[in-house]
Amino acid sequence: MSPEVLDNPVWSALTGPHRAFAEHGPAGLAARYAPDASPFAALCDPEDPRAWADLAALAGPGEGVWVTGLLTPPPGWETVAAIPGVQLEGRAVRAEAAPEAVLLGPADVPEMLELVALTRPGPFMDRTVELGTYLGIRHEGRLVAMAGERMRPVGWSEISAVCTHPDHRGRGLAARLIRAVAAAVRERGDGPFLHAAAENTGAVRLYESMGFTVRHRPDFLGLRTPPKEA
Repeated sequence: MSPEVLDNPVWSALTGPHRAFAEHGPAGLAARYAPDASPFAALCDPEDPRAWADLAALAGPGEGVWVTGLLTPPPGWETVAAIPGVQLEGRAVRAEAAPEAVLLGPADVPEMLELVALTRPGPFMDRTVELGTYLGIRHEGRLVAMAGERMRPVGWSEISAVCTHPDHRGRGLAARLIRAVAAAVRERGDGPFLHAAAENTGAVRLYESMGFTVRHRPDFLGLRTPPKEA
């Protein structure tokens, strides 16, 4: 459970536990998730210009990609969005099952996408549910809260898509689901971690109150690859 892999978690995931979801550049120095699973891409070495060229070749000219870390794109790349983030690791978090939680799968994706559209916890695609364990809580048959696993770097698993319907907030549903997903992660022998936007101070406070600790402050960058040369 080396914490160093969390400095480049997408690369570790795509060359490790999530290799089945990976698309690689022709030189093998860059990779990205299948676009219907996650928008994130990664570089083997962000300081290597050859890795950036490989990512450009993988994505195609003038195409959008999302990367995370303390990165400086080379000339020709356009920064479309820059979101300061916080990475927290949860080796000290108390993990426990939530008896009321239900396992979510492909049949639940329409409801999950509806909840994500309402609460905006971060990217969630048609196949994101395949990346790991997703748990939900229903009220009168309706999905009102969920959380699950996204990135899977070696020895770790990112808790993601944590969201609660506005009508059901204040009941501790998010915390119960986080602990339940963390329990599934621990059963596998991995450690839980998560990301949050730095401006989402309420979420960061919740995570810290549960025992997560800040270890890194990466940026989430939406980039556009260099355009095709005339």
